[in-house]
Amino acid sequence: MIKDDLTKKVQVNIPYRMLKEGYLEKFLEYGLNPEIGFDGGVLDLITYSDAESVAKQFHRAGRTITLHGPFTDLAVGSPDSDIQNVCRKRFGQLANLVPLFKPRCVVCHTGYDHRRYWAMRDQWTENSLQIWNPLAESLKKTGTHLILENVYERDFSEILPLIETLKPHDVGFCLDIGHQAAFSETPLSGWVQSMSSHIRQLHLHDNNGDRDDHLALGSGNIDIQGLFRELHSRNIHPLAVTLEPHGEKDLKPSLEYLKPIWPW
Repeated sequence: MIKDDLTKKVQVNIPYRMLKEGYLEKFLEYGLNPEIGFDGGVLDLITYSDAESVAKQFHRAGRTITLHGPFTDLAVGSPDSDIQNVCRKRFGQLANLVPLFKPRCVVCHTGYDHRRYWAMRDQWTENSLQIWNPLAESLKKTGTHLILENVYERDFSEILPLIETLKPHDVGFCLDIGHQAAFSETPLSGWVQSMSSHIRQLHLHDNNGDRDDHLALGSGNIDIQGLFRELHSRNIHPLAVTLEPHGEKDLKPSLEYLKPIWPW
């Protein structure tokens, strides 16, 4: 494992349940900053004392923490009030953990998918704002930021209205380059150009443009070096840059890939 200045500058994704299965010790040993992911099952079972213990160990080690909100089966723009209530419950549970972990930011998926919601896009946006507005306001009061991430959006116009409407609450944009490559119809440079004033976080993983494979950086065909050059030329310095390997074996190659091209 690389243990140098670069590990201090990036976050590494890790589900909370995996921290409890032995990865907490590995993160502490290797000096890694976590982006801790929470799903509905964990949020229902997690205890205050357990969360406090994990948070304190990272804080004592001087680590930067970011959080990733739940997303499976959550449709914040749903016209079904029962579905919306489930979303409110999950994000309320997440918000309750923020004072313990003191994250730099909290990233969440928007949940928008044109294949499902194209016929009710404006209503979907209005419905989702009923959840994002209070969440963003509560996070801002704790000193952190809500960051919304692209997943299935075909282009920036499907997420930009949310970001712009939520601007008073300092909501930013997380550019996930793997999702952009696998699902977007707009080039990466187009996303950077159009979202440049809102980019607050990056999610980095690689693929070949056909599936969301979460490969090690440099293992696919995403132009990460070109991305970094453009971000640097636009003086964009994200609050957080998160590596998202889905296998432990992919972390070291990703760090090695980043070392010679890191622009910040």
